[in-house]
Amino acid sequence: MAGNGESGGPVAITGMGVITPLGEGKGENWEKLTSGVSGIHRITRFPIENLRTTIAGSVDFLDLDPVTPPSLSLELARRAAEEATEESGIFETDGARDFPGELFVAAPPIEHDWPSRRTLSHLPSHAPDSPYVTKRDNRLSNVAGRELLIEFINGTLADRLADEFGTKGSPITLTTACASGATAIQLGVEAIRRGDCPAALCIGTDGSIQEETLIRFSLLSALSTANEVPGKAAKPFSKNRDGFVMAEGAAAMVLEHPEHAKARGATILGYVLGVGEAADTFHRTRSNPNGQAIIRCMTGAIEDAGLKPDDVHYVNCHGTGTPENDKMECFGFEHVFGAHSKTMPVSSNKSMIGHTLTAAGAVEAAFTVMTIRDGVMPPTINYEIPDPALDLDVVPNEKRAAAVEFALSNSFGFGGQNVSLLFGAAEA
Repeated sequence: MAGNGESGGPVAITGMGVITPLGEGKGENWEKLTSGVSGIHRITRFPIENLRTTIAGSVDFLDLDPVTPPSLSLELARRAAEEATEESGIFETDGARDFPGELFVAAPPIEHDWPSRRTLSHLPSHAPDSPYVTKRDNRLSNVAGRELLIEFINGTLADRLADEFGTKGSPITLTTACASGATAIQLGVEAIRRGDCPAALCIGTDGSIQEETLIRFSLLSALSTANEVPGKAAKPFSKNRDGFVMAEGAAAMVLEHPEHAKARGATILGYVLGVGEAADTFHRTRSNPNGQAIIRCMTGAIEDAGLKPDDVHYVNCHGTGTPENDKMECFGFEHVFGAHSKTMPVSSNKSMIGHTLTAAGAVEAAFTVMTIRDGVMPPTINYEIPDPALDLDVVPNEKRAAAVEFALSNSFGFGGQNVSLLFGAAEA
């Protein structure tokens, strides 16, 4: 098929699952995304008085009590993986879960939030008759506190998913800032290409909206403060953009070697044709002004796919809505695509779902595959005041029907960690 060229070869996608503030499942998300519906709303999870930003794309429709960053991140990942593995048909019909490959999970850098710290500080630690403590090796150990500590260990989430889905090898937990979800897919592609495994379950998840996280991003001046009308706050590539909107969500992909997928009669949804990764370590939030890491990242994915820049029909942008990020992504387009950058359609899913942080690269990768599948480019909503300095075809406000064979999905993280993924259509 096209795109094989001198690359490492295409990797098949046989299942996908998505959950975002727009809802649960690919169907609901795709219908709302292409209709220009916003999932951003006023925060109700915790008090917002005196906060500069009072809006988010939190996932509030799951029945969890209490809601902690690791418990929500795990549940989001579990539901996305359930949908992806069910679509792929990779498990036998007898219900046994024996995934024939490795697990790569992009998870937020979890640390104890304020509520859990308060819980730990109030748990008894020296009362032998307390129901919370037990004797073991002549020492007192706080059972409830121990469980809370285990929940917040960064590898716990992947370990539990590995047990549930029967993946092979050591479950990999990774964090590469806002590029994490794309990195999980990249690692799955590379493992399959190396012959380490015939399949990989790749997940990006983030359920970490809580007071402390919101305040930290606010102190970085990264968040939008357009609180009055939440659905209009995220304005990627607009002249009046003022920052991103935090959000939660997850996406999962089942990747397989094409021959493995075909041998078991799986339906192939599309292909990962190329991956590109580059970092500049210039600043904790800003890209190097020379844009070289962004340029190398996109160029690497295109070359890995055996394609040329003019072959790319659409880009699902990182498009956060921060003045710096949008400017640098446009700068990268101009250098990678040349004159093609002015006519090549691009859009930002974050205008509707917000920035799902660690999950963003996986969520937006899934939407990119759906764009190719259906020939429908999601809009960039709230694009009412174009920035004249960003000469792009931003697919403004309403979806656009167009045949798309090759599409790029960009994920550019804080700290200069960048990943681009090049997707191709399934064979007819």
